[in-house]
Amino acid sequence: MSWGPWQILLVLAIILVLFGGKKLPELAHSLGKSLGEFKKGKEEGDRETAKPEVEKAEAKQISDPKPVTPEVVS
Repeated sequence: MSWGPWQILLVLAIILVLFGGKKLPELAHSLGKSLGEFKKGKEEGDRETAKPEVEKAEAKQISDPKPVTPEVVS
């Protein structure tokens, strides 16, 4: 189902009637802050899930060092 311009206008008009003109800016501000917190939390979660992968890669490099071949000096 795609939303046309008339459906969007109807939904906005219903929201305006339900909440009134004074309450809408407060609701929009609260919604914006909530979305910002959600994005911040999502980014932190993404970083937390990426950390174990990085730590595993670093541990593998430490546990599997390349063998050192002695140099022969003539």
